[in-house]
Amino acid sequence: MKNEKNNSRIGFMELLCLLFIALKLMGFIDWSWLWVLSPIWISMTLMAVIAVIIVLVEKYSDM
Repeated sequence: MKNEKNNSRIGFMELLCLLFIALKLMGFIDWSWLWVLSPIWISMTLMAVIAVIIVLVEKYSDM
């Protein structure tokens, strides 16, 4: 039997997004949904930039 860990912890950006959604639905903030969901697209953009940097470093490090 494998020793498996379940990493189902919620991250900071996900927690922030849930907080923004709850505040928006309860009427405490009057932001557009673009800004309410901004933690999701900011973290996705950051991951994409890091992935591109890793690919470029791998490609040009062999030259």
